Amino acid sequence: MKIAIVCYPTFGGSGVVATELGIALSHRGHEVHFVTYKQPVRLALLNDNIHFHEVNVPDYALFHYQPYELALSSKLVNIVKKHDIDILHVHYAIPHAYAGYMAKMMLKEEGIHIPMVTTLHGTDITLVGSHPFYRPAVAFSINNSDVVTSVSDSLKQDTLRLFDITQEIDVVPNFIDVGASDSSFTDCQRDLMADEGERIITHISNFRKVKRVQDVIEIFHRIQLEVPSKLLMVGEGPEREGAEELVAKLGLEDKVKFLGNSNEIDKILCFSDLFLLPSEAESFGLAALEAMVNRVPVVSSNAGGIPEVNIDGVTGYLSNVGNIAEMALNGIRILGDDTTLEKFKDNAQREAGRFDIHKVVPLYEELYERVLVAQE
Repeated sequence: MKIAIVCYPTFGGSGVVATELGIALSHRGHEVHFVTYKQPVRLALLNDNIHFHEVNVPDYALFHYQPYELALSSKLVNIVKKHDIDILHVHYAIPHAYAGYMAKMMLKEEGIHIPMVTTLHGTDITLVGSHPFYRPAVAFSINNSDVVTSVSDSLKQDTLRLFDITQEIDVVPNFIDVGASDSSFTDCQRDLMADEGERIITHISNFRKVKRVQDVIEIFHRIQLEVPSKLLMVGEGPEREGAEELVAKLGLEDKVKFLGNSNEIDKILCFSDLFLLPSEAESFGLAALEAMVNRVPVVSSNAGGIPEVNIDGVTGYLSNVGNIAEMALNGIRILGDDTTLEKFKDNAQREAGRFDIHKVVPLYEELYERVLVAQE
């Protein structure tokens, strides 16, 4: 098949999943065309089966905000015609499904019928999409997609609750390449990040308010009073400054390291003994899955789709959003002795196998084939 994938090219979960999906599809013999405003961060190499098409938005003084949706839909029309694309797979309801629908209509005028698969990732539904300004456009885009998927059952239920949806929604979870995860780096030396006898705790996110990064600091503060520890904060975003101020206020400057964005997540997780994810909302919890596949147990909130990934008492523990005290106690419980920690590490890695890319990508292929047959 020839598949055009539209996504955000950033460090966010939807962009990562879309990029890894495209790479996996290319390895399975499909021709994949990424269409977005810059090359996705996880798309290191192009080859005969992977192509990237940049969407350029002309800068006209007439427009206060440049119309990306128009540029994207026009680009999609050109790509479909030039490369004889079989199917569009757009990640995020708006603006991508909206632009995809417009491309479908323009192509239909020329007698070209292109099916569109829309994958819902989270904030396109629960945050941006639920805003009254965008709700009609989101519902329209979903209902006019040929196939709709969501990354968790929790997100599916949120979508059905927030919008008047007439389309069936298939749950296809996020995934991870279990075989590509390697925690045996020869340079994985704990003394680079922590003293002997210290545990290493990690948080990875885009540091938005919904991630509750100050809770991460508060939880760590309580844990390190009982268990000697260091905290690695990976990512960038608007909440970083406040987190740094809280670290200084609590006198933790020598115990917390802010590492910024990184393409070496596996290496960072190689050092780690515990992952903190106290988010207010998570459609799936991809960061938790990345931790688990690297044998890192997770202490998290029970928000959204996280309980579908992090199994309470098995791969880590779940608590209500904002329950800092319980999360800290759970962290101490996991880190308190080597035997308990090793048990949780083994469980985390084993359960991550449920989301192996080789189990999930065929689910997308089945949906593609289904919609192509329906088009005939």
